[in-house]
Amino acid sequence: MANSSLWLALMIGNSRLHWAYFTGDTLIHAWDTDYLPADVIQRLSQSQTLKDLLLEILPNDEATGKKSPHSLSSSPPPMILASVVPSQTALWQSYPNVRILTLDQVPIKGIYPTLGIDRALALLGAGQNWGFPILVIDAGTALTFTGADANQHLVGGAILPGLGLQLATLAGKTAQLPTVELPQQLPHRYALNTPEAIQSGVIYTLVAGIKDFIEAWWRDFPQGNVVMTGGDRTLLVNYMRSPLKAPKGASQFPEIVDSLNIEANLIFWGMQKTLKNYE
Repeated sequence: MANSSLWLALMIGNSRLHWAYFTGDTLIHAWDTDYLPADVIQRLSQSQTLKDLLLEILPNDEATGKKSPHSLSSSPPPMILASVVPSQTALWQSYPNVRILTLDQVPIKGIYPTLGIDRALALLGAGQNWGFPILVIDAGTALTFTGADANQHLVGGAILPGLGLQLATLAGKTAQLPTVELPQQLPHRYALNTPEAIQSGVIYTLVAGIKDFIEAWWRDFPQGNVVMTGGDRTLLVNYMRSPLKAPKGASQFPEIVDSLNIEANLIFWGMQKTLKNYE
């Protein structure tokens, strides 16, 4: 993209659309929306101005605020799209000037064919900002760990159900267990009612798993950085930072939390770097 040109980035995730717009290399704004119906996508494809488009996709009337670069374009800008949901990808084919990124375009070595492009792009974005070796923890619908060594070669990773998916699975696949919301604070480990017992089981085991993966990463790569991203990143960091709900009130994992880098926009930085490789 030209240094002054405006472009949209769209990452189609497992449960939401992740958006950003850039002016050249500068990320102006990022936000999330639910999936859009086909008729709305068709309307976006026919938008006459950038303002019309942003009014459709920016939440909470942000399209009328300071962050909307209406004066920079008189027509819908180019869109760079990456996706892990093929059926959703197909809906966006009608958008004018759309470019779909594929896994083979991401400049990480040793990528296997079924690696999610969201994981590859986040890994690249993290490495560009914090250097390699790098481990990315993406706390989304699925919670994933993805690492690369100092030569930008994929080390590998792991996938497990995220916080919300674990709670939803217990409620949906059992006869007696209720639907439970995620608490904002770390719950008591030993609960005296069923909802809090579910919260405890899911949260403590997941947080312990994150701690184990980070410690294993630092044993293998003592100089490696760790970055957390994804929709549940803030909640998980709060859990890890909270004092234990126990008589002594010991801290949870302060040494790990203090070493974590937190960044919401890794995938978009990865998109930008991939594009620059092909300019």
